[in-house]
Amino acid sequence: MNRALSLSFLSCLSAPPEKAARVAAATGYDFVGLRMLPAAPGGIAFPLMEDAIRRRALRRQLDDSGIGVFDVEMIRLAPDFSAGAYLPFLEASADLGARAILVAGDDPDEARLTASFVALCEAAAPFALSADLEFMPQSDLADLAAALRVLRAAGQPNQGVIVDALHVSRARVTPAEIADIPREWLNYGQICDGPAEIPSTRDALNFAARHERLVPGQGGIDLGAIFGALPGDLPVAVEVPNDRQSAGMTPEAWAGLLREAALHVLDPQPVRKGARS
Repeated sequence: MNRALSLSFLSCLSAPPEKAARVAAATGYDFVGLRMLPAAPGGIAFPLMEDAIRRRALRRQLDDSGIGVFDVEMIRLAPDFSAGAYLPFLEASADLGARAILVAGDDPDEARLTASFVALCEAAAPFALSADLEFMPQSDLADLAAALRVLRAAGQPNQGVIVDALHVSRARVTPAEIADIPREWLNYGQICDGPAEIPSTRDALNFAARHERLVPGQGGIDLGAIFGALPGDLPVAVEVPNDRQSAGMTPEAWAGLLREAALHVLDPQPVRKGARS
């Protein structure tokens, strides 16, 4: 199988981009994900758009190590969204060779959210970046059906939807619904595992997503059905933040464990430790 894997930002949460890139390269990933804007006010992020010298050095490091940047995080489509405000982010993402922008929907007005998404896609297109909606039951874009409504109305050539195993489970999306997603709207997926029980509050959903995801194959999510409904060549970001399980482990040990577990789910053939997918 020629399955490209990316080490997600959340799997290497405390590491700056340079360290995360070294970890990804050392443990056999093809790509690394970077967070340049915080997921919430005061959250961890590394604003590379503010430092061109650092970006150039990081790009040289990436090129030398043979890995790329897949997704960059994150843009939230809030009611006051303005695409022009994100031009430095888009320029920095292109400097680093990124492919995709992770986009969250934080506007209860779906028509306005759709217009904002169109504006973002149009702004991102000259930089060869896709804009990929991540539906989350704790957000205003709560499920796959809502994300697909936005995509159908937007009709942009560089749009997409992210199939994140945790959010698929929590939003009770079926494999049949996943299989019906148009192929041109799929740029990458995200793999993790989690308990079968679904948290009942927004705060609990958020906490579990950011701190308690499980190693693929160690939880109650039917990952085989989810990824069996997706194209076999779809790139996959390995996104497993878990404060308890990763405690005491080096970033390299944690990333390597996650990579082998993900490949075991995605391709049950024996995987040689440290081999590049």
